[in-house]
Amino acid sequence: MPTKIRLQRKGKKGRPFYHIVIADGRAPRDGKFIEKIGTYNPISKPADIDINFDRALYWLQTGAQPSDTVRALLSYSGVMYRNHLNRGVLKGALSQEAADVKFNAWMEEKRLKIERKIKDMELKQKEGKKSALEQEKKINEERAAAIAKRRAAEIEARVAQAKAEAAEAAPEEVVEETRLPEEPPQAEAETAE
Repeated sequence: MPTKIRLQRKGKKGRPFYHIVIADGRAPRDGKFIEKIGTYNPISKPADIDINFDRALYWLQTGAQPSDTVRALLSYSGVMYRNHLNRGVLKGALSQEAADVKFNAWMEEKRLKIERKIKDMELKQKEGKKSALEQEKKINEERAAAIAKRRAAEIEARVAQAKAEAAEAAPEEVVEETRLPEEPPQAEAETAE
């Protein structure tokens, strides 16, 4: 039975989530499997890879063939490198201690690279938010200036209209006030006596 290490799709439409499984090569993609050895979530940034290291190494050593994507995931998590070093130990090319030292150094370098990548992504995200906020402030200031200009124009128009109405109403009132009454009130009082 040719065993394969491959992905089994889970999740919903547009949001994939995969189980990393050991299955017969003739079984359907989402069908029967022998063992589940991990999960892979490509949606999260960086991608979330959770592999049972020992079981994956065991299945590689027993001859299970990984698919291309799973091979990349196993390389990323260090399983393929550990398998390579173990073959070197079996052939006598290096000792187990030397292989362990090489593998631990590689894992530490990989961990630092991942941490650096995460920090860079966080920094880039912060800068993106900061620039978006600055652009939003600039747009809001431009809108506020346009609104202030429009309101100033409306106020000037209202003032001009009020002055025009006052100018039209003022001459009539002045004319009425400047008219002399036909008989002064004192003259009426004198005639009554």
